[in-house]
Amino acid sequence: MPNTEFSHESDTAQQQSAEASREAGELTGAQRAAITALADSFPIVSEELGDRFAAQDQQLALVGGPVRDALLGRPSNDVDLTTDAVPQRILELVDGWADAVWTVGIDFGTVGLRKKGLQLEITTYRSESYSPKSRKPEVSYGTDIHDDLLRRDFTVNAMAVRLPSLEFVDPFGGLADLRAKVLRTPGRPEDSFSDDPLRIMRAVRFAAQLGFALAPEVVEAARDMADRLSIVSAERVRDELTKLMLSPNARRGVELMVELGIAEYVLPEIPRLRLEIDEHHRHKDVYEHSLTVLDQAVELEGKRGHEPDLVLRLAALLHDVGKPKTRAFESGGRVTFHHHEVVGASMSRKRLTALRFSKDVVSDVSTLVGLHLRFHGYGKGEWTDSAVRRYARDAGSQLERLHILTRADCTTRNRRKAAALARSYDDIERRIEKLAEQEELDRIRPDLDGNEIQQVLGVEPGPVVGRAYRFLLELRLENGPMGKEAATEELRAWAAEHM
Repeated sequence: MPNTEFSHESDTAQQQSAEASREAGELTGAQRAAITALADSFPIVSEELGDRFAAQDQQLALVGGPVRDALLGRPSNDVDLTTDAVPQRILELVDGWADAVWTVGIDFGTVGLRKKGLQLEITTYRSESYSPKSRKPEVSYGTDIHDDLLRRDFTVNAMAVRLPSLEFVDPFGGLADLRAKVLRTPGRPEDSFSDDPLRIMRAVRFAAQLGFALAPEVVEAARDMADRLSIVSAERVRDELTKLMLSPNARRGVELMVELGIAEYVLPEIPRLRLEIDEHHRHKDVYEHSLTVLDQAVELEGKRGHEPDLVLRLAALLHDVGKPKTRAFESGGRVTFHHHEVVGASMSRKRLTALRFSKDVVSDVSTLVGLHLRFHGYGKGEWTDSAVRRYARDAGSQLERLHILTRADCTTRNRRKAAALARSYDDIERRIEKLAEQEELDRIRPDLDGNEIQQVLGVEPGPVVGRAYRFLLELRLENGPMGKEAATEELRAWAAEHM
């Protein structure tokens, strides 16, 4: 069943869109100025290139995201261009003008070029569709900009500005939908999503990114056709998920993915966090908790002066994905999730690898998921300095993210408990900073390196050196800096017992 609040939001959006559509779809003075400013910001495009195409009786227009963002007053560095010229004709028109040209996308109607440091892509008017089992679109070219705009994903992205005249083109009411803050497709959403199923994912991404609602017919089509995402390449899905997670309202994007059934084909672990709760086994709603942790991580990220952080946000969302597999019911109605952080780290690694995230992102997220419970053994400061050293060393380059994730993971409504946890984490951060100043904690090494170990023990490189190194590292973590003389004595004592 659809979420009641979500359905009401969509109905309201539809009413607003209908009302806005009845109004004159004219640009306001401010919007006209924004369009002019957009063109003026890229004079090479709006003047030189626009004039060049017009002189040869070819159409050229700014289209899509840059136009939308200009009308919203949002910054945009993209320059998306469309034309009635076929790719070979585009190459002829820019020959001798462009500083460099590339044709990697020419099979899909796109020619790339660079002029005075500005990179551009020009795409021929086209329509593209996917066969039921294909991962790649079939492309055909057109001659009419209205037909090209009809194939676009949403009306707010189906607006264009002709060059060099700056004529505003909006055949499908994108300006009205922009004012109503609603996402609607130029044609039937079923046709749009069938042509490119990734648009289902783009719908929730734009909702999170722009704060727009989905029109009811878009909601229905997305829910009915979510399984079509299975034909889209993992790389394209990953790129949309990345943009969603880095958006201002990542939580809303995740909620929509779950509500519409999209998450089952992207992050199936997330809807599974909605563990059933009965009268005998009551425990925290893991799904809602995870969304709250994501929200709080985003807030702390900003407060600590960081840019939107994909690794941190993914770790916040995924930190408890191991709970469904580790849930156990004990006597007295107690519910446990023993070692869910270990299971969750493995699950996160597997899912993000399947989505073709980079090795660094996979490693960093799984590390954070695996460490997110470590702090809860700290109590009121009972950890020794060696335990604090291990905590910082195990986190390594992820220490700052772990600080944020651990703080975000506190979602208790008990103010006294929340304050106590905050004080404890303040304390551990202070101790880490103090030890770091004393010992350069992020670069902890044994007091003897591998070559020195070989000299002391009189051995060649091999397993013995590795075991000795780990022994000295444990001593270093336990005792702090020892000095080479003391470390040598300890090493010889160890060797007498273990060699």
